[in-house]
Amino acid sequence: MEKVMNWDEWADLDAIGLAELVKNGQISSQEVAKQVTVAIKALNPEINAVIEIFDDAVHDPMKDGTNPDGVFAGVPFLMKDLGPTVKGRLQEMGSLFMQGNRSKADSFLTEQIRKAGLNIIGRTTTPEFGLCSSAENPAVYVTRNPWNLDYTTCGSSAGTAAAVAAGIIPISHATDGGGSIRIPAGVNGNIGLKPSRGVFSVAPYGSDLMGAVSAQGCITRTIRDTAAFVDSCRGGAPGEFMPYWMPTEPYAELIRRDPDKLRIAVSHEWGDYRATPEIVAELERSARFLEKLGHHVEWVIPDIDFQTAYGAQTSCYIMNFSQVIADLLEQKGLERPPVDLIESMCTKVWEEGRIASYTDRAKMQAAFNRTSRKLGTFFEDWDIILTPTMALPTPKIGTKEYLTTSDNPSVHDWFENLWSIFAYTSIANLCGLPGISLPMAELKNGLPLGIHALARQGNDGLLLQLGAQIERALDGKWNHGRRPDVHVTSIKLNVR
Repeated sequence: MEKVMNWDEWADLDAIGLAELVKNGQISSQEVAKQVTVAIKALNPEINAVIEIFDDAVHDPMKDGTNPDGVFAGVPFLMKDLGPTVKGRLQEMGSLFMQGNRSKADSFLTEQIRKAGLNIIGRTTTPEFGLCSSAENPAVYVTRNPWNLDYTTCGSSAGTAAAVAAGIIPISHATDGGGSIRIPAGVNGNIGLKPSRGVFSVAPYGSDLMGAVSAQGCITRTIRDTAAFVDSCRGGAPGEFMPYWMPTEPYAELIRRDPDKLRIAVSHEWGDYRATPEIVAELERSARFLEKLGHHVEWVIPDIDFQTAYGAQTSCYIMNFSQVIADLLEQKGLERPPVDLIESMCTKVWEEGRIASYTDRAKMQAAFNRTSRKLGTFFEDWDIILTPTMALPTPKIGTKEYLTTSDNPSVHDWFENLWSIFAYTSIANLCGLPGISLPMAELKNGLPLGIHALARQGNDGLLLQLGAQIERALDGKWNHGRRPDVHVTSIKLNVR
């Protein structure tokens, strides 16, 4: 039996660190991929983060076009089971209805990921169609938080966040339609950047014009991994409807310098929503930390109509997800979602969205526009808005009110429950802003709590620059240097 790298050493390496070892000939990309599979097989029975391993990509990392000269040099990568397609691989979207669905071609972003040198070796869990806050349907799978298995990972990038937190893999794909990168990153102690609209392409099956709120990205454990991913994978495909942001210098270079003194507006009282005292205390502590780094910090609530914004976001979700389900039904020649194959709240969303009119969508877009203009004006005076990633503590597994298996008769009330806990992230999707969750805080029960920063559109680099400054100030010890209960360093068998 072949020995693997020491697990403590493995856990201390990020994707760039692994890539450097590969480039120096100290380890091969195949050996790195095999190490990931050992970790998956050891820990996945507890956390249920990975759906499938692509054995052929493990044994031959370059077979699907991975670029060995890319910045990541063949480092393994897991794809969330939603969003960009991977040629010849299953994409089942967390749904019994989509079992056996196999993609015919790589999406544009998939090609960019391969060019960056990432070897796609498997897929991670997500709730049905990415709609709810937790990958938690026992008929499909239940993904658990590696910090405490009684709690959810949140979502919808559930498996990715759990796999990165557990040390299985240093970087993995994620998507964000209302916080689905930042929320699971926050509750699992990872770094999660939701980029600006116009950074990552969703070609060829969609565009920013068609699906304005959803963004692609990754979850990592270091700022430099996120910066390298954005640098290498960004850009528009032929036929985009809008220009794509391009920085004046690579983020990998930018993050080496501290930002200038920033004007940081701190808040948590957004419309009817408030964070719990425990979470507010952690936000205050983080604000003081940033003040000590030399930034101007002040408690200021953005002057926007929050309730109208949340209402517009609810309308957007209902219309968008309803259309997704309608398209899938049409492909299969069905008139209604099968009761035993599509979860109850997804069916209710489909029903509600069917009666939406063009006028409803125009009103939604007008609310998006007003909110974006107001926040744009706010960012004339402030560089950063700082909030918690969530308003309420991480739910336990089985908290059904946030799930698409909920028996809530009202779609709108169900969404209201979501906004009450995920109050701060969706505004970035609505306005196309960048947002990042940083693992700076923790709850009294020991679970991580993400601190959330927003910046003006296109200013993704500033968020990464601030994150890098914090990371240096912490000597790289996010989560106060703690590791989850379920972690690769607990693996006893050191062979494969």
